[in-house]
Amino acid sequence: MTNLTLISSNGATSAVPLAEAPGHTKPTGALRSRVAYAAAHVVPRVFADNTPGRPADVDWDATLAFRRHVYSWGLGVADAMDTAQRNMGLDAAATRELISRSAQVAREEGGSVVVGVNTDHIDDERISVSAVIDAYKTQLHFTEEQGAGPVLMASRHLARAAQSADDYRRVYRGVLASATTPVVLHWLGTAFDPLLEGYFGSSDRRVAADVLLEIIGENADKISGVKMSLLDAASEVSVRERLPEGVRMFTGDDFNYVGLIGGSDVPDAPQPERDPASPRQHSDALLGAFAALTTVASAAIQALDAGDSDRYLAILGPTEELSRQIFAAPTFYYKTGVAFVSWLNGHQAAFQMVNGLHSARSLPHLSRIVELANATGALERPELAAARWHGMLRCNGVDTPGASA
Repeated sequence: MTNLTLISSNGATSAVPLAEAPGHTKPTGALRSRVAYAAAHVVPRVFADNTPGRPADVDWDATLAFRRHVYSWGLGVADAMDTAQRNMGLDAAATRELISRSAQVAREEGGSVVVGVNTDHIDDERISVSAVIDAYKTQLHFTEEQGAGPVLMASRHLARAAQSADDYRRVYRGVLASATTPVVLHWLGTAFDPLLEGYFGSSDRRVAADVLLEIIGENADKISGVKMSLLDAASEVSVRERLPEGVRMFTGDDFNYVGLIGGSDVPDAPQPERDPASPRQHSDALLGAFAALTTVASAAIQALDAGDSDRYLAILGPTEELSRQIFAAPTFYYKTGVAFVSWLNGHQAAFQMVNGLHSARSLPHLSRIVELANATGALERPELAAARWHGMLRCNGVDTPGASA
């Protein structure tokens, strides 16, 4: 029997048995009960100069192969978003190429792809509100030309330029008026990006939610959904229950997704109080966590498709502890955990990231990810994962006496 060596924060090592692969199977058709996107990461070329401050040098073969993997399990891909290191190493040129290449792969695979639209190709930190509108439109029109669905991401430029909620209304009204395909709005919380404090005109989430819902209500024919990434399940449910017909709630809550996605179909799942009279009793998903949990997430939604809420909860429920570890504070370094799991599962040759971000988490932090991934069925190829992890430990001067027994 193979064991996994783990390391604690005080340097002590321990061993746990390596679990067998969970045996999840790919769906035979489209997932039906939920719309689910995995927010995918990018893989750098191993020999490239992907050090802090350098332009991203992407391994396109590995990066796009991961997207094909996601599609093969029935999930959609959310690309060029936070998980792909927007504003944390993925420069404007690489972002445009990623969008173009990813949209092409989606067409080839018959998959659904949405991509981030932002203002981050503008180098100046401070621009006018009018310039924010123009910058958004530039990326929006490029995305539409590629045939991908737009996700209107929260803009640091807008957060700096806006003087009141009226500036947010003006910007979104102007950008949405020019959209030719339905758009997903994204409300990103400060745990993911502290520079977005006060987005939608207020640091009070209830006040900001009113502004967001007003924008959606005025432009419902242009909006297909809203992704909320506040790590606050109660706030998400409150907004979800007030959405106009035809506008989906895509949970971006990597701490509480099990209950939010399960909704009334999974009454035993932990979730905030909701209005039983509301026509909206669950959230769909657009999650960075699902890039690390692709096979598990697919199996869980397949269980929902089959009407088996107990199996859904048994499969997905334990993964929230793993996701909380990956997204632990400082939360914006969660991308490191996503890439780490990708490497463990054989989707990239090396544990490397653009901008050198693979160094953003400690060895004990990664060890806990290994432990939880092993316990929750997130290791797709357990023997490979164990070999890679033990090699990493040895490279860092850690003995692995419990590696086999």
